[in-house]
Amino acid sequence: MKQSKFVICVDNSDYPVSLERRKIYEVMPDTDSALMEQIRVVDESGEDYLYPASCFIDANLSKETQAAVVKAA
Repeated sequence: MKQSKFVICVDNSDYPVSLERRKIYEVMPDTDSALMEQIRVVDESGEDYLYPASCFIDANLSKETQAAVVKAA
């Protein structure tokens, strides 16, 4: 099983409808986005979009917590 990566939104000032501060978001693979200092996350619309990486910090979830978050989705 592929391990998911999660981030926490710390700045939604430019995206108040799409992102919630302090919420955990799953990062979708997108190798090109890092070159633009962006990451792809599934936002409040349920779709994945690019956002500035500076809006997030790594969630550093344990494997058990990651599994629980994935299961709850």
